[in-house]
Amino acid sequence: MLLILVVSTSEAAISCSDVIKDLRPCVSYLVSGSGQPPAACCSGAKALASAASTSEDKKTACNCIKSTAKSISINSQLAQALPGKCGITLPVSISPNADCSK
Repeated sequence: MLLILVVSTSEAAISCSDVIKDLRPCVSYLVSGSGQPPAACCSGAKALASAASTSEDKKTACNCIKSTAKSISINSQLAQALPGKCGITLPVSISPNADCSK
């Protein structure tokens, strides 16, 4: 018997619900926090950074974050500082004007 598995490579491996789940612990910090972000926030942000490994995943995460951020009053300075405070290196800066197509 021969078993063949076909894996679709056109679908992003990450979904918007994954992004929201990972970053949910960061919301209160990003709205009105100060100092260091909560450990659960950094854990989620690190999980997201690891999960978004392909260009498509990164575009999906970027678009999801931008879309969700429109409905929440996020402090952009806290958002920009979050990766560094959590020990995450990103190739782009966090900005509400980020071009997710790149």
